[in-house]
Amino acid sequence: MIEKSVIKWPMISNIFLFLFVFLVPSAVISQQRASAVDIDKVISEPLLQTMPVIGRFVAKESGIVATRIAERVLKMQVQVGDRVEKGDVLVELASDRLDGQIQILKADLIRMESQLAKEIANNRKMKQTHKRILALRTSSAFRKDREEDSERDLEISKEMVTRAKADILQSKAKLKMGKIALQDANIKAPYPGVVLKQHTLPGNYVRVGDPIITLLNDTDLEIEVDVPSIRALDLKPDTNVKANLQNGLSFNAIIRAIIPQENSQTRAVAVRLTAKDGPFKQGIAGNQSVKLKLPIGDNANVVTVHKDAVLIKNGKKIVFVFKKGIANMQTTKLGRAVGNRFEVLAGLQPGDLVVVRGNERLRPGEPIKPNIAR
Repeated sequence: MIEKSVIKWPMISNIFLFLFVFLVPSAVISQQRASAVDIDKVISEPLLQTMPVIGRFVAKESGIVATRIAERVLKMQVQVGDRVEKGDVLVELASDRLDGQIQILKADLIRMESQLAKEIANNRKMKQTHKRILALRTSSAFRKDREEDSERDLEISKEMVTRAKADILQSKAKLKMGKIALQDANIKAPYPGVVLKQHTLPGNYVRVGDPIITLLNDTDLEIEVDVPSIRALDLKPDTNVKANLQNGLSFNAIIRAIIPQENSQTRAVAVRLTAKDGPFKQGIAGNQSVKLKLPIGDNANVVTVHKDAVLIKNGKKIVFVFKKGIANMQTTKLGRAVGNRFEVLAGLQPGDLVVVRGNERLRPGEPIKPNIAR
């Protein structure tokens, strides 16, 4: 009896050890609380294919302001960096000579108008004389040679009146040009902007067409970008484009025109865009760079997953899919980034719920309590 009891106790102890090692942990695991996690849905969304390019701001109005008359520079009213409005005086040219010419032209006009009055009076007198001579045709006092002389004098008088009128028109035109030249002595800004360069100094003599000031209108800028000709075929006017400045500020632009002329060296065409909104209205300089995403091709629907759902384990991209209260580990194949999401090439379907927060500590098959992240 003693031998039998000795043999049974080890067997009983082994059975209790087995139950403790294998059954007790299972009971504990089954009773553990589910981990709280955030989940997000795998979706199908339209994706616009874009091409990143670097453009630059260009002014619609920019160039050299030149003089229209030959004269001495009297005074520079602006300096490099000054901001001007349309019509502001940039440079004053000497005008004393022009003032003198205008006074002479005014005097000539008065003299010519007086001469015209005399010629008109003389013509009226000639007409009366010729009328009296014609009235004597039936009289013995009539002489043919006097009629002919009268007709000739009358024609000469008409010609003198016509010439006097033409002289007055010419004098008025000269006076008008003189006044324009006097106005041109004050060289004005043709558009608002900033003075970029000063080409002359007070005291210098400038000729017609000489550069005076380089002016850029920085209040009316466009964006210009060079696009490969083959890609430009996909672009259309009035297309919206996303743009970003170097400081991170973003705005929308719209394609205004695609210039139909290819650069023979770069095989690219220029595309002009108009900025629609944003903080670029102030503080943007000509030739400042801007990043754009030009659309290429048509929209295509793609399946995407939030980037926070993706983990790297053993060199593979995996996600935890929530299904029936359990975290199921799923290997996936990803494509390009789409904002804060990744394109899904394989492994997930639209509608799948994936863990985006708390997934780092999860184990396959672990129960989870989800919160909808978005």
